[in-house]
Amino acid sequence: MGASVTASEVFERVKDAAVAATGPDEKALQIDYDALRKNIQAALGDRKIAHLHINKFLPEGYEDQGRFNVLVLTTGGVVFDMVIGDSYFRYDIVSVGQLDKVQVIDALWNNREKRQEDPFLSLRLMHGEEAHLLLALEDAERKTLLEFAAAVTSARNPER
Repeated sequence: MGASVTASEVFERVKDAAVAATGPDEKALQIDYDALRKNIQAALGDRKIAHLHINKFLPEGYEDQGRFNVLVLTTGGVVFDMVIGDSYFRYDIVSVGQLDKVQVIDALWNNREKRQEDPFLSLRLMHGEEAHLLLALEDAERKTLLEFAAAVTSARNPER
């Protein structure tokens, strides 16, 4: 992402993602954007955001919780995993220093709709029983995921 952004700028990107999150066979998202803005502001406060990654689809295990999720890394090394749905907003917070494991997976998945294998890239941030997933299913998404991974790795394991 380069320069840090604010909670207001995160909201604007989330709002754009919410509009784009509706598939052709789905009912459009029914989000109260004023409430969402307040929720994001309350969660992030005046923290500066170093990296932002929006998963267009919910990772496995999140299915009943929303339509998509957003992962934020602050300049202070705190990860926010925000799940956004029609009338649902929740977030988990974990410090980069609390992560037990960081895992990058670059592989193929069986896309049953297209009857083909498609590439994907994922970043798993694990602590205890929890995992926070960043997914890149398209080439354009890979850049933000890899930047997020590099920032987490640098904060957790600085070169000496």
